[in-house]
Amino acid sequence: MAPEEATVNSDLVSLRNMKDAPIVEIDDDVDAAGALVVNCFPSVGFVSSIVAHYLIDKLELRLVGGVNHSKLPPMCLVQDGKPLPPLRFYTGEPICKLDKCDKIILIISEVKIENQIKMSLARSLIDWTVDSKSGISIMIDSFTKGDSEGHTILDDDNIDTTMLGIGSTDSAIKMLKDIGLPLLKHGLVGGMTGVMLGESRRRGIDSLAILAESNGGPMKGQPFPDARAAARIIECLDGLLPAIHLDPEPLLEEAKRIEKQIRDMMAVNLNSSIDDHNGPESMFG
Repeated sequence: MAPEEATVNSDLVSLRNMKDAPIVEIDDDVDAAGALVVNCFPSVGFVSSIVAHYLIDKLELRLVGGVNHSKLPPMCLVQDGKPLPPLRFYTGEPICKLDKCDKIILIISEVKIENQIKMSLARSLIDWTVDSKSGISIMIDSFTKGDSEGHTILDDDNIDTTMLGIGSTDSAIKMLKDIGLPLLKHGLVGGMTGVMLGESRRRGIDSLAILAESNGGPMKGQPFPDARAAARIIECLDGLLPAIHLDPEPLLEEAKRIEKQIRDMMAVNLNSSIDDHNGPESMFG
């Protein structure tokens, strides 16, 4: 193939990839400049979902948009009689201890993101944070002792910890150390967390992940929520967002309430008998 042909083909592939990229659609009045971006994608024990719903309720965040792509699950969640897109954005203005941060953007999905769009979705989300001049991004996730959910956690120091942090840059790692979170020394992180961390490092963007060990693995073939792991992450976020402060016991009770709320939202798939193969398989991604 001639060099000119190779260049043309490469340009066509790039153009096609851009055309097929997930589209972030946010209300025009949203000012995300300097915002703390919290990403909550499906995780073992529903930990990220519990954390997300806690932040929505506690900080009174409002729904401001979502992501449009043909490969996202063709469904909606229903809460209090109202439909919700499977991947959506919330915002609000709590008090934040990070420099130049006076607002929060929450990105949440309770349903599985298919592997074939994880990279393009991560790039679209990071493109949006850059274009909107948002601040640091935090990925909320969880892990088990095994690797059934795509994470393999190794530690040379033999530290028995239930919380771990990962930073894409030296600045992000310093933030984790400032809030006293142990760093993951070695391991494999899968799913949207792994993809977004890798893309953030490649582009020199400050991103960090906070992972809690969860016991929410399958029980009788079905996953079950882990409110205690979610409460540990919420307490950790208290170092960044003092507006969410609660004593440990009420915090756990609140997490349990949200756990039940998420169970109820995901309990029934009204279209399962019509489209078993195209709907979401689980809350894990």
